[in-house]
Amino acid sequence: MNRYNGFTLIEVLVSLAILTSLTAIGIPSLLDFTVKLKVDNEISHLYRLLLTARNSAINSGQATTVCPLDKSNQCSSDWSKPLYVFNDINDNKQFEPNNNEKVISMKAAINEQDKLQYGKNRIGVTYTSTGHLSGWGQNGTFKYCPKNHANKSRGIIVATSGRLYKSYQATKGKHKGKDKNRSGTVIICK
Repeated sequence: MNRYNGFTLIEVLVSLAILTSLTAIGIPSLLDFTVKLKVDNEISHLYRLLLTARNSAINSGQATTVCPLDKSNQCSSDWSKPLYVFNDINDNKQFEPNNNEKVISMKAAINEQDKLQYGKNRIGVTYTSTGHLSGWGQNGTFKYCPKNHANKSRGIIVATSGRLYKSYQATKGKHKGKDKNRSGTVIICK
């Protein structure tokens, strides 16, 4: 009596069809999950960086700035670059180590294909010793937008009082599933 151990061709084909179907369903969900995870991670890092700047300003009694620095240590509007938190003793949005200004914290650059915007070409956020923003017009919304996934964009709202608010996800209406700021505007990078 001959006994064969193994699978028949039909069993292999059925298994392959099931595996292909599950993969076709699972990969897009996995991609969405990894994009959401990346955006949440970037927003959390940025939120902690802004909190560090505010707390440092309050604790040290000195102006503290968050911004991307260019080659001459001036704040720039290219928020996709590394972000620095530093004591800005003379509140001029320029890092001057010769003036005893020190880097307190730093956040690495974002993925070069994604976008991080703050207001309309704003070049920095400076906190005073009271924890408020140092000047009129510095408040705004940080918008993080992953490439090809506009519906996963998120934001952080910086109020004039210096307080931070994360965007919230709409649960109904035509913008269901998209993040909005406190006034109900959908987070979109331009």
